[in-house]
Amino acid sequence: MLKTATQSPGSLSPPRLLTSLAGILRAWLPEQRWFAGKGRPVADLAVLSMTELHPGCLHLLIRTGPAGPPEDCYQLILGVREHLPHRLHHAVVGRPEAGPLAGLTVYDALLDPWSAGLLLERLRVPGEMGPLRFERDARTVVPEGLPPRLLGGEQSNTSLVYGDAFILKLFRRVQYGVNPDLEVPWALARRGCARVPAPVAWFWTTEPRTATLGVLQPFLPEATDGWTLALRSLSTGEDFTDESYELGRATAEVHLALAQAFGSEPPDPYGGSPLAAAMTGRLETAARQMEALVPYVSRLKTAYGAVAGRGPGREAQRVHGDLHLGQVLKARQEWFIIDFEGEPARPLDERRRAQAPIRDIAGMLRSFDYAAHSRRPWRSQWVKRCREAYCAGYAAESTWDPRTEAELLRAYETDRAVYEALYEARHRPDWLPVPMAAIARLAEES
Repeated sequence: MLKTATQSPGSLSPPRLLTSLAGILRAWLPEQRWFAGKGRPVADLAVLSMTELHPGCLHLLIRTGPAGPPEDCYQLILGVREHLPHRLHHAVVGRPEAGPLAGLTVYDALLDPWSAGLLLERLRVPGEMGPLRFERDARTVVPEGLPPRLLGGEQSNTSLVYGDAFILKLFRRVQYGVNPDLEVPWALARRGCARVPAPVAWFWTTEPRTATLGVLQPFLPEATDGWTLALRSLSTGEDFTDESYELGRATAEVHLALAQAFGSEPPDPYGGSPLAAAMTGRLETAARQMEALVPYVSRLKTAYGAVAGRGPGREAQRVHGDLHLGQVLKARQEWFIIDFEGEPARPLDERRRAQAPIRDIAGMLRSFDYAAHSRRPWRSQWVKRCREAYCAGYAAESTWDPRTEAELLRAYETDRAVYEALYEARHRPDWLPVPMAAIARLAEES
């Protein structure tokens, strides 16, 4: 229990709370898979928002860098106890030596089934709690008492599965505004798009500014993600072209529904020049941070230059933004598309911006290459067949064929590979050879 009964209400004010948490968070945060600041010291810590969800459990928004946009803000749900049971020892964050929590044990409450269960109860009953707002779609019944379990394997967020019926995704790195992973599935559900699980409940904050914190959606316990299915195909030698074709059709269906739900924007009158300039800028920025990219810069720019002279092109629209085999599920012989958050490292305004649908297609084609490179030997023909089938499936459901825009597709694939290389260098160095192999190939093709 928090030591609040005999202390003044200000005893757990953000400044005083920080005297207890600063030291242990500086050590704990860099060890978390979802923390984006790896390799940099955790400085300028500040508590932006604090709410006691229930006795002994704090909801916090923590800033880990200088004040002002863009703020590096993280959502934490921390438990505080005098004596932590042995079953929760793996959840320990630390034991403060000063401040109002001195002598107590602070732990990650999302690893505590009791706290995780109470969080679902907050979502079941809409209402307010300090700056937190809990909302629910009244058309869906969420039973009480569903047992929680933590879903493993995620990078940038944390997900809890409740009774194999619902999954709660908590956004660890919080950006101010409406998160696309709530906005897009909600809009698609209103349009009757069955390819995307509809939000059931969600919560957000008004302090220090409006931001989406978590979304509850139906869980598909019988589903298998596309990455697992692709690796299974590579291991067993089974064909994956039928699955790739149907996945292409599913992608086109979702793109059509997105255009209906959000509308589309006229093509850029300046053609491909702004696109080429933006891609070139991202490449040059990445090369300043990654020496391994430098030898390829001039040739990769050629891929971007090929689209600079294009005409107005196609209309822009809302897209997935980070489409790959890990963002699709197959259940009941159907493909479902999930995780519309976009690339978490990019600003929220950029992720919500209308873009060319071919960006999603390029992301999936890169994912086929990733899967193939995770097995030895690299099966180039498997990748080629999957790419061809995916694009054919997309063309069968859409009004255009991505294979007719080879230069544009190559430019987007190159842009994606550069993003992947920078991400892997920061977070998963063992995977860096995969995008670097693609960059070498794309540079040669250019």
